[in-house]
Amino acid sequence: MINLETGAQNTWCPGCGNFLILTALKNVVKELVESGEVEYENIVISSGIGCHGKIVDYIKVNSFYSIHGRVPPTISGIKLANPKLKVIGFAGDGDAYAEGISHLIHAAKRNSDITMVVHDNQVFALTTGQFTPTTPKGAKTRTTPHGNPEEPLNPIALMLVSGATFVARGFAGDLKHLQELLKEAIKHKGFAFIDVLQPCVTFNDTFKFYRERVYKLEETGHDPTSFEKALEKAWEWGERIPIGVFYKVEKPTFEEVILKGKIPVNEKRVETIKEVLMKYV
Repeated sequence: MINLETGAQNTWCPGCGNFLILTALKNVVKELVESGEVEYENIVISSGIGCHGKIVDYIKVNSFYSIHGRVPPTISGIKLANPKLKVIGFAGDGDAYAEGISHLIHAAKRNSDITMVVHDNQVFALTTGQFTPTTPKGAKTRTTPHGNPEEPLNPIALMLVSGATFVARGFAGDLKHLQELLKEAIKHKGFAFIDVLQPCVTFNDTFKFYRERVYKLEETGHDPTSFEKALEKAWEWGERIPIGVFYKVEKPTFEEVILKGKIPVNEKRVETIKEVLMKYV
């Protein structure tokens, strides 16, 4: 049995959805390591800035704190430097879909063999509740006291049209289902993305809202190999909200293309990048 506890004091608000994402991660890491599917020392996680970022403090695996919005290029570089690693990035909705949106899109486009998990609570919770790209229209926040005038971003549709080869949505309130999604994403060969509906009990408590509306795609006969069906389901939101795997296909990864010489690269530069990154892995 591996011990994933760090001894760091947890400072998340009691009842925060982040606890459930952390629990799911610990359970999946234990399962993959103890089954022999992944070597413990080959697991690396990285986080950005926000409440979610503390996840690297609370699980004893190789980790790297990135800066706001830069988790995708950080973990892309780590994976390119050492392809045998299983690299998982964690970001918030403000972190990933505001400051970091261009990095997220390009990581999906090039099909980097990495996993991105977004803690989507629809607010900038660490800075006390400002609106983010996924905040619902009309929502009153610290920065939209009269109601958010903007339509929210659709992360699932964005990742589908950006070229992600694994696109899923989870709900922090369904731990078992979230664990299965996370395990499948980590094992996927290519860019894997999960948008996790993660209620913020202090500034946006949506546990009841989601529990009354979410349903599992796999229980409806959804075909995850169909891009058209995935995109159609991506726009379903309201009285019914789908969770599960929207889309999953296999394509050559960025690392395969680069490291197998299918595209000419500056070998000296690649080796230099590897040397720098290996200091932190």
